[in-house]
Amino acid sequence: MVLIDSVSRYVEGVLSEGSTDEETFSNGLLEYPQYTRPEIFEGKQVPEVLLSGHHENIRKWRRQEALKRTLQKRPDLFEKIELQEEDKQILKDFEMGKKED
Repeated sequence: MVLIDSVSRYVEGVLSEGSTDEETFSNGLLEYPQYTRPEIFEGKQVPEVLLSGHHENIRKWRRQEALKRTLQKRPDLFEKIELQEEDKQILKDFEMGKKED
């Protein structure tokens, strides 16, 4: 199954355009957390921003979470990508928040 999935992704028309743009490593970062129904599962709740329907806020949250995950788990990946100013601010804010905890 893994082999079929891996190979079929390269066949034109198998995936819709842009569907892999935010997968892990597609943009040099680890992927943001994924959630599903129900809204609360095993004591974990889906972040409110994801339930809001506000696409720009969801995009920002996903980027923020991808940056935080990458910083926590694979900081070496930052050597290979160029960060936007928004990304630099997110990381700075995250680092400040960690120091306050």
